[in-house]
Amino acid sequence: MKAVNPKQRGILLASGSPRRRQLVCGIGFEPVIRVSSIPEQIGPGESPTAYARRLAAEKARHVASKLEGDRRLPGWILSADTIVVHDDEVLEKPKDEDDARSMLRRLSGERHEVITAFCWLW
Repeated sequence: MKAVNPKQRGILLASGSPRRRQLVCGIGFEPVIRVSSIPEQIGPGESPTAYARRLAAEKARHVASKLEGDRRLPGWILSADTIVVHDDEVLEKPKDEDDARSMLRRLSGERHEVITAFCWLW
């Protein structure tokens, strides 16, 4: 059984994440990829959950604003943002492989929270 009607498989994925693409394909969609270029910086006093939600929504709106009037693209836009929180600190995306290794060492064996927010636009 297919998860998505074959006539409605088109979706625009506002993410460059290979894992997100894999997940979307896994449920039957055939995504068109467009990556947002909005800055990812937590606002003063913004909670981690509010930050993830804001970024997901801003990414979707940013991609949508670049596509207005293009009838060749799918009408659905999906975006998401995932953040990691450790010791009440939001850990941003690693800058490079060394930064990623350092972050993984820091998190290893430690309690941390992973927050993902999604935004659907149509």
